[in-house]
Amino acid sequence: QTDYHFEYTECDSSGSRWRVAVPNADGTCTGLPDPVKGKECTFSCAAGEYLEMKNQVCSKCAAGTYSLGSGIRFDEWDDLPPGFSNVATFMDSVVGTDSSNENCNASSWIPQGNYIESSRDDCTVSLIYAVHLKKSGSVTFDYQYLDNNIFFEFFIQNDQCQDTDTSTEKWMKLTENSEWKTHTVPLNSGTNILYWRTTGILLDSKVVKPVMVRNIEIEGVAYTSECFPCKPGTFSAEPGSLSCKICPRNTYSEKGDTSCKDCNVNTHFSEEGSSKCQARLPCTAKDYFQIHTPCDDEGKTRIMYKWIEPKFCREDIKNAIQLPPSGEKKPCPPCNPGFYNNVTSSCAPCPLGTFSDGMEECQPCPAGTEPALGFEYKWWNILPANMKTSCFNVGNSKCDEMNGWDVAGDNIQSGSGGSDNDYLILNLYIPGFNNKKKNPETLCRKMRSEIILFVTSSYCSCIGSMNFLHTVSTMNNIIIEGALSGFATTLMVADGATVWTRKHLVQNSRTRRFINDVAKIYSITVTNAMDGVASYCRACALGSEQSSSSCVPCPAGHYIDKETNTCNECPPNTYLSIHQVYGKEACIPCGPGSRSNKAHSFCYSDCLFSYAPGNQTLTYNFSNLSSVASIMSGPSFTPRGTKYYHFFNISLCGNEGKKMAVCVDNVTDVTVKEVGSGLNEDVSLVETFVCQSTIIPSDGRGFRTALSSQSISLADIFLDNVGATVEPKLLDFTIESDLFPSTSKNVPDVHFFYKSSIPTSSCGTGRTTIITLRCNPLKTGQEAISVPSHCSAGTCDGCTFYFLWESAEACPLCTENDYHEIEGACKGEVKETLYVWNEPKLCVNGVPLPKKKTSPCEAIEFWLKVGAGIGAFTAVLLIALTCYFWKKNKKLEYKYSKLVMTANTKECELPAADSCAIMEGEDNEEDIVYSNKPSLLGKLKSLATKEKDNIFESVQLKSSRSQNI
Repeated sequence: QTDYHFEYTECDSSGSRWRVAVPNADGTCTGLPDPVKGKECTFSCAAGEYLEMKNQVCSKCAAGTYSLGSGIRFDEWDDLPPGFSNVATFMDSVVGTDSSNENCNASSWIPQGNYIESSRDDCTVSLIYAVHLKKSGSVTFDYQYLDNNIFFEFFIQNDQCQDTDTSTEKWMKLTENSEWKTHTVPLNSGTNILYWRTTGILLDSKVVKPVMVRNIEIEGVAYTSECFPCKPGTFSAEPGSLSCKICPRNTYSEKGDTSCKDCNVNTHFSEEGSSKCQARLPCTAKDYFQIHTPCDDEGKTRIMYKWIEPKFCREDIKNAIQLPPSGEKKPCPPCNPGFYNNVTSSCAPCPLGTFSDGMEECQPCPAGTEPALGFEYKWWNILPANMKTSCFNVGNSKCDEMNGWDVAGDNIQSGSGGSDNDYLILNLYIPGFNNKKKNPETLCRKMRSEIILFVTSSYCSCIGSMNFLHTVSTMNNIIIEGALSGFATTLMVADGATVWTRKHLVQNSRTRRFINDVAKIYSITVTNAMDGVASYCRACALGSEQSSSSCVPCPAGHYIDKETNTCNECPPNTYLSIHQVYGKEACIPCGPGSRSNKAHSFCYSDCLFSYAPGNQTLTYNFSNLSSVASIMSGPSFTPRGTKYYHFFNISLCGNEGKKMAVCVDNVTDVTVKEVGSGLNEDVSLVETFVCQSTIIPSDGRGFRTALSSQSISLADIFLDNVGATVEPKLLDFTIESDLFPSTSKNVPDVHFFYKSSIPTSSCGTGRTTIITLRCNPLKTGQEAISVPSHCSAGTCDGCTFYFLWESAEACPLCTENDYHEIEGACKGEVKETLYVWNEPKLCVNGVPLPKKKTSPCEAIEFWLKVGAGIGAFTAVLLIALTCYFWKKNKKLEYKYSKLVMTANTKECELPAADSCAIMEGEDNEEDIVYSNKPSLLGKLKSLATKEKDNIFESVQLKSSRSQNI
């Protein structure tokens, strides 16, 4: 009988099967028993039983083992359980290179004792388990998935490698704060092949946090032919057990034990569920802590010392210290601000309308002020009335009896807890905050509510965290993670109770590795709390009527006038500073190209912008660019060759400042404009002005659909003090001229500057996004968005992103300076005037081009004719005078020349002409007559000067002979 075993055949169409004997793999024998009729296919045993195949009856599991009856469970992962297999692939192989599968040979799911974890590289690794169900069932498992650099999917296939229809999404949701999430999927009857598959996307080659899976339980198997032994640290004392029990503290068990063995408590100890005992070490100063008793009538408090429970150290060995004696009296610390010391030696809250610093009596607030209500805890003699502390652990009921935090004079410190998995909880109950709007007409000042927490740790080597939970809004902020040092933080809250928890994140550990870790809170300040106390008074602005509170906040967008102490609304296009509400200077003007919302709480771009270079004014209207635009960068590749893209959504302006750009993780259609509609509540959304997603295409890594992941915000703050500008430099940011070379100097580019308030390890002040709008009449709409040619991902340093948006809608509005007129010739006493745009046309909309105009031709005017006649007469007169004087000059020249010739023929000079003629005896009867008749102009001149005596008609020169006669 040891050479063979029994198995069932497959069920036939009638639901019957046979039990057959099968030789063992390493055995050879003859004379096997004949097949016999088996149990019906739907037969199964109850929980705690197994099917004894020899007799085909259900029998109870022996002590030290357990059974689920119709199910199987895998909760021990020291090795890979039988039936499980690992398959590692890398689907983006490059042609002509070695098989990429060789690079993933070392990749697999790794058993880690209580759980199994995925590979940490960028291989695709599948954990596979095949199970044959005779009836419908389910598979349930716990998983922890913290890093979105890994894609984690769980799916089921049949024996034909076809995906089975399930109602659950195969992509797993991320878990938070190291919590384990349970996932259940229904299974169909027949063969089911289960796949747990992970794929790493190491864009920056960083080590990722692996996916962890534990407690896999499959229901629906027809029977189990064997029972499972209890794992170490558990036991089952009676036959027929459904599960194994955990060994209590200071006991241990080995695999398959029916009871737990005791440790020698004098020298050793163990936590619950231990597989062995550990030696007790000598006690040190870190194994005890001190607390303070409440103040007595003398104003004294006693210092008490206690061992950290459970106590794991020994006092009776060498180098061990002893617990210091308790009972020393010391003066009590003062009351916390807002409280006073009454006759009962305890601290009581100041009455409403009064304040105190905690050391003196409560004083009433002066007129015109109000008490600044809140809580400020910096002395910890007793736990305040609105605080509670507790310890919580699902698997450790003894933790419920312990204090999570203990007061210690000037601080409150975390307790020890029972194990490293304990939650040490400190609850602070706040009934509400005074920033709720009760009556908009009477609210005069918006008051901020915040919690200021100062924390330090004296000893901490923990892999732990301190979480701040705001229970009303279900906000969960991790304040501290890892080794601690002194720090302070401010938390903005809305309303309701608050919780601090300290937790060690040791996976499935029931032992205390971090015994000496202590977190301390020195002060907690809560502002603007309802039913709070006051440590000081502040100026108060009262409206037309007073609400139940001591001060009525101003309406949104109103500042407090310093002189009248009343509320005034901020001027248009200004927003109220969050740091200052007093004086008109608290209203900060919005920059060019931006305007304030109705509440004056922030500025946003209204898509309008004006620029006045010289005497010209350029007006832009970007309203047609206000809808969400998208751009996908060129493909990039990981070191393994995986192709991915950077996808950007851009919400430029308008929409009353609402952030319209939405990026979604794990979506299949990244081109959907209204991404936020119809999505599952668990889908991760990023709503901002500019966001980026990493897109893995459907043809990469074997994914059937495109994946969108690692969505981040690049711009959630519009620089409202500047707005849009044409200058290439703003604050510390400069747009280099070679990023987007411009071809036109006539119309300047308009730059929109945005900031992201979330700092990163490489960008300490957050990211910056600059969107440059350039006028290009040849491009319309949102089709021409580009990134710098040498920075394909839109950024060169990972901190500053640049986008160029070319469009005709980015051109200024047209004005009368952008067109000119052309006047045509007269045709039939009518002429036409045409209007055409200046080329190139660098404007859009605005002033329309005037229509063609016709007008009659005008006749020549009378005076124009008169002027032309006078001009013609003057021209003729000038020509005539010119000819006259020219002829006159010629005659004078002739006479002068003849006179000179005559003078040269005589022997003597002209003055002696008469005597010379007589002496020669010449009888010259020739008379020379010089005529001096003046011209017409000469006569006119003579008449004007009245010199008539000097005018002669003629002068006759006669010879001497004639004179003698």
